[in-house]
Amino acid sequence: MELPWGMLLLLLLVLSVSSSSSSSAAATLAVSAPPPAPPRHAQDAEGLLINGNFETAPRKLNKTLIVGRHSLPGWTVQGHVEYVSGGPQPGGMFFAVPHGVHALRLGSRSSASQNVTVRPGALYALTFAATRTCAQDESLRVAVSPSLSAPADVAVRTLYSGASADTWAWGFRASSPVAQVTFANPGVQEDAACGPLLDAVAIKELPAPYPTKDNLIKNDGFEIGPQVLKNSTVGVLLPPKQKDATSPLPGWIIESLKAARFIDAAHFSVPAGQYAVELVAGRESAIAQVIRTVPNRAYNLSFAVGDAKNGCHGSMLVEAFAGNVTQKVPFESAGKGGFKAAAFRFVAAAAWTRLTFYSSYYHTKVTDGVSLCGPVLDQVKVVPVKA
Repeated sequence: MELPWGMLLLLLLVLSVSSSSSSSAAATLAVSAPPPAPPRHAQDAEGLLINGNFETAPRKLNKTLIVGRHSLPGWTVQGHVEYVSGGPQPGGMFFAVPHGVHALRLGSRSSASQNVTVRPGALYALTFAATRTCAQDESLRVAVSPSLSAPADVAVRTLYSGASADTWAWGFRASSPVAQVTFANPGVQEDAACGPLLDAVAIKELPAPYPTKDNLIKNDGFEIGPQVLKNSTVGVLLPPKQKDATSPLPGWIIESLKAARFIDAAHFSVPAGQYAVELVAGRESAIAQVIRTVPNRAYNLSFAVGDAKNGCHGSMLVEAFAGNVTQKVPFESAGKGGFKAAAFRFVAAAAWTRLTFYSSYYHTKVTDGVSLCGPVLDQVKVVPVKA
């Protein structure tokens, strides 16, 4: 049966109004339901802190000086903090900014800090790039509050990488869900602007390594360590005098006066796995581990020695100590990679035995004669000798 024209028009009008109301409601819902906000202390996939590479500019600048404590997104600054670009500077200076274009320059008694979310009791490693900007002694103080780790000064006056800023790691153990990470210049210079550059700040939680039935060494292949930034080709320096409880290289003590270098297979020659340690400062660059042993029992210590394929040439010599036994392992490096295995036997004198490794000689890269380098250590293993 056909509907009268009047009823048909009325029906079309009702459907049109209903459709319009539905569209309007949907639009209203779309506007009133924004996407969820990102977490307050989020880091990116590479572990960088919020604006950790400082590529988001401050809201207010006086030339290069940051104006306002909260002007720099993600950070709180105090004192004379400059927002600088890499490259040649007025006065003949050159700022080596290793990651991106921008960095912070921390003047006398100044600081930059950020709150990060952490897990109480967990071990973390901060990775950051730093270098000096003046001819004076400069250091960068790293502190996390609250935490179970005391603040430490990184001596950036020693340049390990001659052509670029060094990348460092520093470990801490968290004691609360939120921690304040602070980088500061503790010195007072004649020129208030003088101070270290800071760039590319990242964080990584480090799992606790354990010995196994097949190896008494914790973190034997150095596969647990600080964040290595994707575009970094200089490795990560492990500061001296690091205890194993808070070391950025879990299980290992950096007991020397100078740093050791954590290197990755993407940019260096590594004997096995993805990571290894380069002993870059002769007898001043030593790493150690204390293992549980049975007195008067014999053990076999084995390890690999090589070169990082980074232009480090010459006769290398790694000295290894276990109990009262010393072993010297020579390696001839052409700077093209490669490694050799070494092993020796020792008898434990006590319930705990210290193992120590260092390079007997000092080396620099042949490309510039300045950048420190040295032999690579990897695949450390200790097993009891069967009777």
